[in-house]
Amino acid sequence: MITGSPDLNAARRAAELERAGNDTTDVLVIGGGITGVGVALDAAARGLSVTLVEAEDLAFGTSRFSSKLVHGGLRYLATGDVATARESAMERHLLMTVIAPHLIRPLGQLLPFAPGISIRQRTTGAVGMALGDLLRMRAGTRRRTLPAPRPVTARTARALVPALSPRELRGGMLSFDGQLVDDAALVATVARTAAAHGARILTRVRALSLHDAGATAEDALTGRRLELRARSVINATGAWAGTLDDDITIRPSRGTHIVLDASDLGRASAALTIPHEGSISRFVFALPQRDGRVIVGLTDEDAPGPVPDVATPTEPEIAFLLDNLNRVLDVPITRERVLGAFAGLRPLVDTGADATADISRRHLVTTSAGGFVDVLGGKLTTYRRMAEDAVDLAVATRRLDAPPSRTAGLRLVDRRTPDGVARTASVSLVDGVALTRADVEYAVRAEGAMTTADVLDRRTRVGLVDDDRARCESAVDEIVTATLADLV
Repeated sequence: MITGSPDLNAARRAAELERAGNDTTDVLVIGGGITGVGVALDAAARGLSVTLVEAEDLAFGTSRFSSKLVHGGLRYLATGDVATARESAMERHLLMTVIAPHLIRPLGQLLPFAPGISIRQRTTGAVGMALGDLLRMRAGTRRRTLPAPRPVTARTARALVPALSPRELRGGMLSFDGQLVDDAALVATVARTAAAHGARILTRVRALSLHDAGATAEDALTGRRLELRARSVINATGAWAGTLDDDITIRPSRGTHIVLDASDLGRASAALTIPHEGSISRFVFALPQRDGRVIVGLTDEDAPGPVPDVATPTEPEIAFLLDNLNRVLDVPITRERVLGAFAGLRPLVDTGADATADISRRHLVTTSAGGFVDVLGGKLTTYRRMAEDAVDLAVATRRLDAPPSRTAGLRLVDRRTPDGVARTASVSLVDGVALTRADVEYAVRAEGAMTTADVLDRRTRVGLVDDDRARCESAVDEIVTATLADLV
C-alpha cells in the first residue's frame, strides 16, 4: 500500500539521512541501480522498513548503459538456455502489461535476409523467433501487446529500414519485443515507487563495509561517518559487489553502444537485428529511439582489473559495431557520423568460461560468509524476479515477519509533477535538444537529481551526445542551482 509521496529530492534526503542513523531498519539495501531499487520496492511493498544507500546517483552504473530493451531472450534460446528465456518472457509480460506499460512500447525487430547473413543464421533466427513467440503465449502476453513474428518482403524490409541495401535483399523476419522509454527512467521510477511505499532512498551515501547487522557508511556530501543498523543487509552493487564481499568473484563484461542520428538509417521504424559473422547467438542491434537517435550495440568484452566508476568504450569496439551494421546498409556509416558512445559493465559471476559471452545471464542470490545477502548477475528485464529472490532469502535467513512478494501485480507510479498535476510542454532550453526548464526542475524536485550531471546523464539522456551536453550544460546548471536553493 502506498503510504506517502513518491517525490525524491535533496530536502527529503537530508531528513531521511538523519533518521537513518538513529534507528534499525528491517532491510538495508546497498546499491541504487535497477536491482537495488527493485529490492527496495519489493521489501517496502511487503511492509518491511527499508533504507537504500547508493554511493553516487540512481542508475549511475550499469543500469543506464543497457540497450533499453525489455526482451524475451532470443539469444538465450539460441544457446539452449530455455530457463532464462522463459523467465525473461514472463518478466517482460509483467512489465508490459501490469508493472510499467507507461514506460514500454512494442518495437519491431527486423532480421534482414541480406548478403553476409548465412542460410543457417536466417533459419535459426526465424526458428528462434517462432520459439520466442511460443514463450510469449505461455507467458500470457496478447498479440495486441506483442504481435506475432512474420516474414516480410524486401520491399517491406526497406520500408521499415530505408537504409538497407537493396542488393540481393531477400526480405527478412520481423519479430517484436519491448523497448523502454529509457532505462535510467525505469530506475528512477522504481525508486520513486519504493519511496511511496515508505523506503528511504539515500544517494551519495557510500557503504564502506558490511556485516550481518548493518553497514558503516559515509555521507559523500559532508564526509560524516554513519553506522546504519539493520536486521538484514542486501548487497546489490552489481559489478562492484566484490569490493564489499571478498568471497565472491565478479567477472565484468563491457558492453559498448554507439549513438547515431536517425537519418543515418533513413529514420527507421523498426530495429535491425544483425548476427555476428559466423554466430547464431550473438547479435548487433540498431535500435531507433524516440529522441531522433539510433543506438547501436552491443559488444561483450572481458574487462579485467579494477572496476572503474564509468566504463570507457574503445575504438576497436566502435569499429566492430560499425562494421557489422554496415554489412547490411546501402551507404556505409563512417566513424565521423558517430555522435556518441557509452559502455556499461555486466556483473557476471565468474564460472571459469573462456569468454564472457559464454557465461550464463541467470542471476545468483546467496548468503555471504558475513551474513548478508549478495544478488549477482541477471539482466535488466528480470530485475523484479532478482529482487523477489533476494528479499525471500533475507526474510528466510533473518526470520523477518513479511508476506510473499507483491511486485508481480504492482504498477509503478506515473511520472507527475510534484503537485500531482501532469507535466505540460514548454520551450526547449537549446535549439535541437528536447529538454525544457520543466524537465530540469522536475528531475530535481521529484526524481532526486542533485547535480547538472544527474540531469543530463541520468534523468534525461542528453549526455549521450557530447555536443548536446556541452550546449545545455550552462543553462541546466543555473536551473539546478536555483531549484536546489528553493528546496532548502
